[in-house]
Amino acid sequence: MRTERRRCYRYLDFITAAFVAVLLISNVASTKILVLGPFTFDGGTILFPLAYIFGDVLTEVYGYSRSRRVIWTGFFLVALAACVFAIVDVLPPAPDWKLQESFHAILGQTPRIVLASLVAYWIGEFSNSFVLAKMKIFTRGRLLWTRTIGSTLVGEAFDTSTFLLIAFYGFLPSSLILTVFISNYIFKVGVEVLATPVTYIVVNTLKKLEREDYFDIGTNFNPFLITSDN
Repeated sequence: MRTERRRCYRYLDFITAAFVAVLLISNVASTKILVLGPFTFDGGTILFPLAYIFGDVLTEVYGYSRSRRVIWTGFFLVALAACVFAIVDVLPPAPDWKLQESFHAILGQTPRIVLASLVAYWIGEFSNSFVLAKMKIFTRGRLLWTRTIGSTLVGEAFDTSTFLLIAFYGFLPSSLILTVFISNYIFKVGVEVLATPVTYIVVNTLKKLEREDYFDIGTNFNPFLITSDN
């Protein structure tokens, strides 16, 4: 239930670190485009759905405010990684280092892609967290699967569509963008659905270990607040 004073949690730092690791790894893996059966998507899609599962766990157990801090932490660290990759890419390589073209192809930063990734992540994660928190109040904490899947349906729709429109609108045919959107969306939501039993186990275990089951009654849902109000 809602806690009126700040508490220290045993596993929040670990979940935050894992969440950020998923974001960073996904961004690097996304440089490769994959075709598996009828689906066409970037390599980061294999791991990125875990970010939404972590987001569900954070909001369900610890509340929107703490989830908001983790989302902003991930945002700033992904932006930092992009800046570092871009700086390293433009700096002159050593004369005997022959991998500059490979480095540029994999880690070279295209400003439009970076912008698309950051904006899509921000919109997707906050919409996911907001929907889950509101649904938890509406369902009175019951039917966890409706919240995890429902929030993912909304969050992934915003995330995937925002990224594709910012990154590729005007450069790729609209039909191709739509095909990639459908492939990515079905895959990401499918992972969330299949992972529901695991999500149940993790959420219920954390609630017992942390002695927390936060309800966002009276929470300030302004996404631009960095400090926690709980």
